[in-house]
Amino acid sequence: MIDKILTLLLIFVPVTVIAEIFQAPPIALFILSALAIVPLAKFIGEATEELTVYTGPALGGFLNATFGNATELIIGIFALQAGLIEVVKASITGSILGNLLLVLGSAIFFGGLKREKQTFNSTAAKASASTLLLAVIALVIPAVFLQTSNIPSFAVIEKLSIVVSVIMIAVYLASLFFSLYTHKHLYTEDVGKYEAKWSISKSIFVLLLSTVSVAFMSEILVGSIEPLVASFGWTELFIGVIFVAIIGNAAEHFSAITVAMKNKMDLSLQISIGSATQIVMLVAPVLVLVSLFFPTQMSLVFNNFELIAIIFSVFVVNSIIEDGESNWFEGLQLLMAYFIMAVAFYFHP
Repeated sequence: MIDKILTLLLIFVPVTVIAEIFQAPPIALFILSALAIVPLAKFIGEATEELTVYTGPALGGFLNATFGNATELIIGIFALQAGLIEVVKASITGSILGNLLLVLGSAIFFGGLKREKQTFNSTAAKASASTLLLAVIALVIPAVFLQTSNIPSFAVIEKLSIVVSVIMIAVYLASLFFSLYTHKHLYTEDVGKYEAKWSISKSIFVLLLSTVSVAFMSEILVGSIEPLVASFGWTELFIGVIFVAIIGNAAEHFSAITVAMKNKMDLSLQISIGSATQIVMLVAPVLVLVSLFFPTQMSLVFNNFELIAIIFSVFVVNSIIEDGESNWFEGLQLLMAYFIMAVAFYFHP
């Protein structure tokens, strides 16, 4: 029943395009594009799950996180071009919080509702979480440097951000080598009992087409947010952390919950934590480097409130996954942590 409803929602993809062409009001574009993203996210998740049968959970989770984060990257580039640096930074913060607390929390909660507990490879989960912790430390350094330096020149901050970005990308590539080659046994899950419904070529085609469509719909949606929320007086920080981040994470959210409900927690963790890691170690550094081609450059200096929220999120997730088991109550705790932070960002000036 749910699959049929989501398939019917695909009608909103061409409807949104038509509404954009005829310059419909922002509120209409916002609702239509949001409805269009929901089924597209479902097809991204389904195509990735089909590919996982052929590739295994490690590469499957990587593919899902990659294609899910392509939306954030595309939105970020358009925002950089428009000079909306703070929105881009806030969306990075929101994506990290969203993946670690909202996406993972929902996956653990719904996956554990009908089970006493769910298990996963704690060694692999800890390896992913430690990589994420290293990435967060790299984010903290530029901000600490700015606050402790006697000569907080933007040129120096820019150079530091570039160096840190290059190092983060290198470490991220090393983490891929770890999970997909030298220690791929840690990420191996028995997929023999899951029979593929689609061929590899069909799965790849659906994945690519859905991802391009999600990126296009997200661009329309984000374009409609600014004029829509201006009348409410919301800050760029709140818009980026909540709206842009949730929109960009729609694909990962649906996929992580779906596979968790099927008791495939290794893949669910790989999607959520892997996506957050990609945001910090790949998307953010790439956006820093891409910004060099625009009039306004982006640095890796985030405000203290954003950094504290990110650090707390990483430590909370680490404490939950360290025993290799999860239950619905732990998922609820992650969700409550996200909602508390969301309210705090709403009231933050």
